Amino acid sequence: MADGPVVTVRGEAYREVAPELARFSVTATARDRDRETTLTRLAERAAAVRVLLDGAGSAIARREAGDLRVWPETRRATERVVAWHGGVTTTVTVTDFTALGELMLRLADQEQVEVAGPWWSLRPDSPAHREARHAAISDALSRAREYAEALGVRVTGLIELADTGPADRPMMARMAFAGGAEGGGRPELELDPQPQPVQAAVQARFSITEPALG
Repeated sequence: MADGPVVTVRGEAYREVAPELARFSVTATARDRDRETTLTRLAERAAAVRVLLDGAGSAIARREAGDLRVWPETRRATERVVAWHGGVTTTVTVTDFTALGELMLRLADQEQVEVAGPWWSLRPDSPAHREARHAAISDALSRAREYAEALGVRVTGLIELADTGPADRPMMARMAFAGGAEGGGRPELELDPQPQPVQAAVQARFSITEPALG
């Protein structure tokens, strides 16, 4: 506890910076009346997706396969199976945005494949987070000095500093489709990476010299 007068302030910082990562999901699906046929088609389509991802090389920072589902479609009010469905989803993280649109289009061009995304984000250890925290602390100190100046006193020390900043959230992309070259050329997908908001906030308590009130 401080023995003398104290000023408590909130410091804030807000930045918009270019994203560093883009994530999207690609799902291969299959459906047939026969279960084995469904599984075979699903495996073949998933393998085709893997081949395309392998060809992307260093543009892909990470890929994670998951959410494998196989389920029966039954006739209403009975347990009679009329078809089998299957799906497998892979989540892809890309760092080379110049290759992102073409890669997503090539994947979406595969038979019974769905592509969703991208979601833009920063790396967890991005310097942007540290810079925003530093700026929030500087803002708190600046505010404390302004209050002290208004009282005719000065800031003498830091008593407490607490991080109260919100977490950043990934943002969806804005996507624009452009037709390919005349004569049936390959279509092009232009993606506008969305600037990522980086926020930081701190609450700080500073000791000040005794004001001469009255």
